[in-house]
Amino acid sequence: MNDTVRKSPIAYRFRGFLPVVVDLETGGFNARTDALLEIAAVIVRMDNDGRLYPARTLAHHVEPFPGANIEPESLKVNGIDPYHPFRMALPETEALSNILREVRREVRETGCTRAVMVAHNPIFDLGFFNAAIERNDIKRNPFHPFSSFDTATLGGLAYGQTVLARAAQAAGIEWDMREAHSAIYDAERTAELFCRIVNQWKDFGGWVPSSAD
Repeated sequence: MNDTVRKSPIAYRFRGFLPVVVDLETGGFNARTDALLEIAAVIVRMDNDGRLYPARTLAHHVEPFPGANIEPESLKVNGIDPYHPFRMALPETEALSNILREVRREVRETGCTRAVMVAHNPIFDLGFFNAAIERNDIKRNPFHPFSSFDTATLGGLAYGQTVLARAAQAAGIEWDMREAHSAIYDAERTAELFCRIVNQWKDFGGWVPSSAD
C-alpha cells in the first residue's frame, strides 16, 4: 500500500478489514450448480466519531450462467423472472467485475488491507460468491476468502433475534415484507442492522477509536 495514503478511521476498527455488506438472490441452494440472479453490495464507512453508516449501494441483476440450474421453489420466494427482458441483467463476469472494482477502490482509498463480507448467514452468500469468482476465473478479488461477519449471530446477541426481518424490527429499522428478498433491499437493511449493532457496542464502551495515523 502507498505510504502516502492517509488511513480512514475504519482501517483501524476491524484489523484493517473493510466491511462490505452483501446479499445474493439465487436459483437454489447449491453454489456450484444453481444460478446467481442478483447481487448487491453496500459500502460501509465510518465518521470521525467512530460510527459506522451505509454509504453506497452497488447492485446488478445477473444472467444465469450457461447450464445453470434454477429451482422453481426459489423463484417463488424471490419473485425473480430470470429471463424477463426488462431485468437488464449482466453476465456474471461483468456484474462481479463492476462491483469488485468499486470495492477495491474503497479498500485502497480507506487504507484498508482487504474487504470482509458482512451478510445475514454468510455461509450461503460467501459460498455462492466464491463459486462465481472461481467459475469466472476472476483474479483480483478484494474479499477475504473465508472470513466474514454474520448479522444473524450479531442480531441474536444484540436483540435475541436471528431472522433478518425480526432483528431489523427489534433494532428499530422499518421492514417492508413486500420488498424483502430483493438483493438491494435485504443488503441495505442488513447494512443498517450491522451498523446499528456496531455503533451500539461502541456506545456501551466496547471500542474506542484509535488515534493512530
